[in-house]
Amino acid sequence: MRTMDSQSGPDDKSGLPRQLAERGAIDPFIVMDVLRVANEKMAAGTDVIHMEVGQPGTPAPARAVEAAHRALDNHTLGYTDALGIPELRECIAGHYKRQYGIDVSPNRVVVTSGSSAAFTLTFLAILDPGARVAIPSPGYPCYRHILKALGAEAVVLETGPETRWMPTPEALAELHGRVSIDALLLASPANPTGTMLVGDALRQLAHACDEQKLWFISDEIYHGLDFEEAAKTALAFSDSAIVINSFSKYFSMTGWRVGWMVVPDELVRPLERLKQNLFICAPAISQYAALAAFDAYEELEANKAVYRVNRDLLLEELPQAGFTNILPADGAFYLYADVRHLTDDSTQLARRILEDCGVAVTPGMDFDEARGKHYLRFCYSGTTERMREAARRLRDWSRRNS
Repeated sequence: MRTMDSQSGPDDKSGLPRQLAERGAIDPFIVMDVLRVANEKMAAGTDVIHMEVGQPGTPAPARAVEAAHRALDNHTLGYTDALGIPELRECIAGHYKRQYGIDVSPNRVVVTSGSSAAFTLTFLAILDPGARVAIPSPGYPCYRHILKALGAEAVVLETGPETRWMPTPEALAELHGRVSIDALLLASPANPTGTMLVGDALRQLAHACDEQKLWFISDEIYHGLDFEEAAKTALAFSDSAIVINSFSKYFSMTGWRVGWMVVPDELVRPLERLKQNLFICAPAISQYAALAAFDAYEELEANKAVYRVNRDLLLEELPQAGFTNILPADGAFYLYADVRHLTDDSTQLARRILEDCGVAVTPGMDFDEARGKHYLRFCYSGTTERMREAARRLRDWSRRNS
């Protein structure tokens, strides 16, 4: 499913320059390639169950949709302040008080066009070309792709089952001793593993970054989607941490493209300047909708309850389909399965599963270039009915191929 991108050759008659910028040669985001193929099959009449792309199967909260309608009626929806509408920044700050018991000034909140813009802005604000960022592997592939496009380098910090697929201060120090790094970026709960830092682990990592003078970037986009233990925010342990979150996952607003950052005071103005020039502002209508989403916890918790049911269902059913080695499923809405007993090429296996039984899953090569050929990621954010049907198809497929 990895694509081969074409470039202009000597016979190209377009008249365009032949030399493309190197930053455009980043790897594709494989899950989006899988989604495209799955959608093509659906357009041709095949019933495909989406377990590849990491987005909620539920719509935006009703209150958010109602707020968007009111914004259409009552606001011009022009440019907003680059940092975000003041009401939303204040509401996000209040969220940290309610959820974590932490006082955050609204002045430290930056509203962004989804978390993707937040990562780009962060890297531009704190990293010069050639800088290195430690990123746990397996991990979200766009971290390293964005870094490469910006002239920085992602340095793999390999994790394993002995640490629940999370980095440790000792591993960070060992890596920093071998290769000088400038920052650590991690997510907890994590994509693709669904595991998270538990106990005192987040505090230890935050303090290790402070001691070693490293930027600590905490991707908290899956906060709220935790099943065994409540996720902690890095803001509880470090005043210099950069926290990135979004309305895409827990708040079920992927396509609205609105997220946020909480940053140290000295970063606010540099980020504002970058945002003014690169994005101007996040979509105005999405900001007003996001403001109302904070009043929709009852609906959002009901969504989360469905994910929990789906997780438990698949943890019981997938082993019967041959997927017997699944990582701990602490949070997010992913199961990461070791399939080395089935294949040495998870990309080919994912293709076969899609072709044979109409279930789209993501090969691990998207998340771990060294070991991903032995893993598949299953996203369980759809309806329970569809997850049950996916399990049935996979079980039948496994029996046919045994």
